[in-house]
Formats: sequence, structure tokens, C-alpha cells
Amino acid sequence: MTQVMRELGLIQGILGRKTTNGPFKTDPVKKEHQHMLMKLASAAPSHFNSQPWRFVLIENPQTIERIGAIAGESMQKLIERGIFFERYRRYFRFSQKEMDERRDGIYIDHLPGPLKPFIKQVFSDRGLSVMRSLGVPKKLGEDNRKLVASSPLLMAVLLDKTEYIPQALSGFYSIFGMGAAMENIWLGIQEFKMGIQFVSTPMEIPEAWQEIQQILKVPENLELMAVYRLGYLPEDPRRPSIDWNSRERKRLSQFVFRESCITPEEDA
Repeated sequence: MTQVMRELGLIQGILGRKTTNGPFKTDPVKKEHQHMLMKLASAAPSHFNSQPWRFVLIENPQTIERIGAIAGESMQKLIERGIFFERYRRYFRFSQKEMDERRDGIYIDHLPGPLKPFIKQVFSDRGLSVMRSLGVPKKLGEDNRKLVASSPLLMAVLLDKTEYIPQALSGFYSIFGMGAAMENIWLGIQEFKMGIQFVSTPMEIPEAWQEIQQILKVPENLELMAVYRLGYLPEDPRRPSIDWNSRERKRLSQFVFRESCITPEEDA
């Protein structure tokens, strides 16, 4: 019975994995929890046990505040220039019906009242003009800055360039291993009642990403791949003013085939 419960616990943990869009507690993340997450990452598979990943754990409030400011500025620029919505428009869903049919992407289900009538026009020039006039880019940028700057822990993920060679097979293997290491962390945080979120917007602005590399003093032999924010989850989590739902997953028949790519698997 104990073994069965353990197996069920692991399965439920995987199925319950999620991203935290809202704020964390301000409590520092315990050092033993940080180290355990690193141990979980190191348990991931990698080609020839090369373990190409490197991590920087960031707790200094001034460093976190600066990276938060960069994240906020990046978000504001992406929205103002229309880059964000143009680049990611294929992932946006605007109704529960559409989400139920597609079962992928993000459903924007939490918006301030004045924005709701314009949400379907978000990809048009008029929609962007309305958002600018309502101060949406600045609002989203400030929300993003606060989320990152108030996080008790940031984590930078890097790859060893002797293993990460994009044009070679080792580059693919390294990214595969890094993904496995990050999934271990993503699953492990649940044990400590923690959350995690990808700080993605600086990657979209080359000069912003370069600034973060300078802040972290990334050497020539390492490639900065991603930055995440982590922290303990509050008892009464609050959703950001603009938020989305992305819990839907594709049916088996939408992504699994039987024997060849011709026959979709039947849904359970």
C-alpha cells in the first residue's frame, strides 16, 4: 500500500505541476531547500553524464531589484511595439469554448473591466492603440517588475559551452538535459510549497539580456539560457490584474498516434 501511495503521489505531483503567475511570500527561501532543488536538478539525465547545466542562485535584494526593473522595462517595450502579441498570437485563446476545442495555449480569463471589450482586437492596430491609451503597456511592465523584484530568490540557468554547441548534436543533448533538470526542480518545489515562474521578457530584448549577463558576470565559457523567480506560496494567492489560465491539456487523439503517424490514438 505504501508503494502504491508513493506512485500515486508522484503521478499527482507531475499532473499538478504549474507555473505561478502571482506574487510569492517575502520569506527567504531556506538554504536547505535551495540545495535540495540543486540536487534534484543534478539527478537529471545528460549525455555521457556530462551534467552541462550551471546555476546561479540570487538572493541579493539590489540584484533582484535591478533584474526586476529590466524585466518590467522589457515587458513594456514588447507591448508598446506590438511585438509580444504579434509573436505569440497563435497561443492566445479568448473564450472557454475555444480553449475546450484546442486544449492548448493560454485563455485570458482575468482582465480589468475597461479592457474586456477590446480583448479580441488586441492584435489589430486599433486594439494596440486602445491599450496604449489606457496605459496597458506601462501597467503590465510595472506588474512584471513588481513580481520579479519582490521574489526572494532568482535562479539563472546556464550551459557549459564545451557541451552546448548549437550546430552539433551535443547542443541538442545539452538542451534536452537542461530541460530534464528544470523539470526536476519544477516538480520538487511542490514538496516545499513553493512556486516558480520563467522570467522571459528580457530574453526578447537583446540589450536587456546582455545587461543581465553583465550583472551576473557570466564568463565566456558559459551561455545564459534562462532566469526564473522562486518563492514560497502565500496562503491566499492573489491573481494579477491581467492573468490567464493554461491548465488544459490536449486529448490523447490530438498528440498520440498508434503504429504510425496515420492513426490517432483513441481517447481514454
